Amino acid sequence: MSEFRAAAPAAAGSRVHALAPALALAMGAFLTQLDVTAVVVAMPTIGQDLGFGLAGFAWVMDAYSLAFTGLLLAAGAAADRHGRRRVLIAGNLVFALASLFCGLAWSGPLIWAARALQGAAAAFVVTGAIALIADAYREPADRARAFGAMGVVSGMAMAIGPTLGGLVAMSFGWRWIFLVNVPLCLTLAWILPRLVAESRAADPTPSDVTGIVLMTSALGLAIVALLQAGAAASTSALLWPALALAAGCGLAGGFVAQQARRPRPILDIRLFGQRPMAGIAILLAAVSVSYWAVLVYLPLFLERTFGMSASRSGLALLAATLPMLVLPPFGARLAGRFGWKGLFGAGLILMASGNAALAIAAGLGFYGLGLAGMAASGFGAALAHPQLSGAVVALAPAGATGMAAAVTVVLRQAGFALGIAVLGATLAAGFVRLFVVAAVMAAIGAGAALVLLPAPQGR
Repeated sequence: MSEFRAAAPAAAGSRVHALAPALALAMGAFLTQLDVTAVVVAMPTIGQDLGFGLAGFAWVMDAYSLAFTGLLLAAGAAADRHGRRRVLIAGNLVFALASLFCGLAWSGPLIWAARALQGAAAAFVVTGAIALIADAYREPADRARAFGAMGVVSGMAMAIGPTLGGLVAMSFGWRWIFLVNVPLCLTLAWILPRLVAESRAADPTPSDVTGIVLMTSALGLAIVALLQAGAAASTSALLWPALALAAGCGLAGGFVAQQARRPRPILDIRLFGQRPMAGIAILLAAVSVSYWAVLVYLPLFLERTFGMSASRSGLALLAATLPMLVLPPFGARLAGRFGWKGLFGAGLILMASGNAALAIAAGLGFYGLGLAGMAASGFGAALAHPQLSGAVVALAPAGATGMAAAVTVVLRQAGFALGIAVLGATLAAGFVRLFVVAAVMAAIGAGAALVLLPAPQGR
């Protein structure tokens, strides 16, 4: 019989389905993922209504990503210390409030601030959900099924988000992409105490406010520098972006040094000094830039190049997102047969080819080639992205898998935030350059997989 720890009210009622707590927790992750993918299709309309340009366009996404990345580790420490269910529900309610603010925003600064609040709340929801699933399902097989269910639900948010966002924006207006979260979050807050038991860590990691401030400030300065550099009208205007980037690099170095001195670092970057783990770090950056960050700009590309509406571009984006829902199980089988080197090499080559096709389509205005490019990139990302976490666990040094997984989550989110800024900085020169940069990043990732990752055993 499956062994899991349900909440007391649910246990008293008996016959709670074994996966019910996992599915309830996955719904929280679903909402946070959906608010990333659903918004991308509506961003051209949001920018037009609220009166901001390309830099503001990027900040709709990066305000969320920066807050999410910066608070991931703080959220984990708070959940371990104060109770994972309590922290998750609090984050869920703040997420509802932030969604209301997004839906009611009447200017760029207001929606950017509300998106930052959404991202901060999402960090507490996601970390709480992961920790509660790990605690609720003690048997390895049950835990694998629970995390598998969460992966399927998150994959659905990634796959249907752009299409759903486009349909909602066209039918009811873009504000309802955010406002619909409010009743859903309130429903989740009512369900969770009835299905999921509270838990805390016996020996929680000490909080590290200094480290969190250093990491978030470094990432924020880098994003500001890249976006300002892209908007610079002359060489002399690049001085302030250069200074901001230098300051960000200095703070990043300070963060690494500060973590190295701590007996229990919240993030041990030294793990990625080893050859296979360095390859994984490059792959994380490559996938984040050449797929996830590209996904942010595809609706604008489809609108400006082919004159598509939000609903039509949402449907077109299924070529890039639907593989993420269908292909991950095949990626796991291919990894078993060809090893991480073969799987990631093939996936990143597909992504490089897809972005190259998109660059040609942007130059020629050839929609069919653009659709094929989105599909190729989507297939490559669907093979590579879901397996990166498994590769980290398999390749990390013994006893360091937990820390390696935490570093992976932060690097993935930081790569996404920086990728949006990098591609946004190139957008002033046109979509051809944007897709060329993405193709080059994917090619670098393919090279890292083929050179740095170990060959499969027995070959």
